[in-house]
Amino acid sequence: MSDEIEIDTDDLERRMEGAMTALKQEFASLRTGRASASMVEPVTVEAYGGLQTPLNQVASINVPEPRMVTVNVWDKGLVGKVERAIRDSGLGINPVVDGTTIRLPIPELNEERRKELSKVAAQYAESARVAVRNVRRDGMDRIKKAKAQGMSEDDQKLYADEIQELTDRYIGFIDKQLETKQQEIMTV
Repeated sequence: MSDEIEIDTDDLERRMEGAMTALKQEFASLRTGRASASMVEPVTVEAYGGLQTPLNQVASINVPEPRMVTVNVWDKGLVGKVERAIRDSGLGINPVVDGTTIRLPIPELNEERRKELSKVAAQYAESARVAVRNVRRDGMDRIKKAKAQGMSEDDQKLYADEIQELTDRYIGFIDKQLETKQQEIMTV
């Protein structure tokens, strides 16, 4: 009877991997003093009838130099809206319009701003850790339900250990990603 009861640890691992993917996207949007096309990915533009459209769907984004991002807007009528969207995005970048091309010079980060960004990165990492722990808790709840359905103590222990090992591994990944990102931010 207890052989029929299983916990889907692959599903739990997929969900933990989702938390890692979200963390990587959040880290990519943090400005580190180097130009990166991913830093403008979260920007949306009010285009084509008031719809909020991702920037990469109305323009091509390039990084021609280490401290410069260029945005080539495809529709001349949207240049002003794209510029305003970038200015209002909170990236702290002053766009320079040149026809249908918008240049985004990336200024040097001062020490205070670097520390601020480092704290933001730590907050992103903590959110990812919480997400992983929530997946762990969900897995442990599944074990408790399976126990009520007659799962053996050996199987309970086996699944609990496997879920804890997954959790520890993903928390370790998150810590490593955070350390790497903070070093990147603090490097002048």
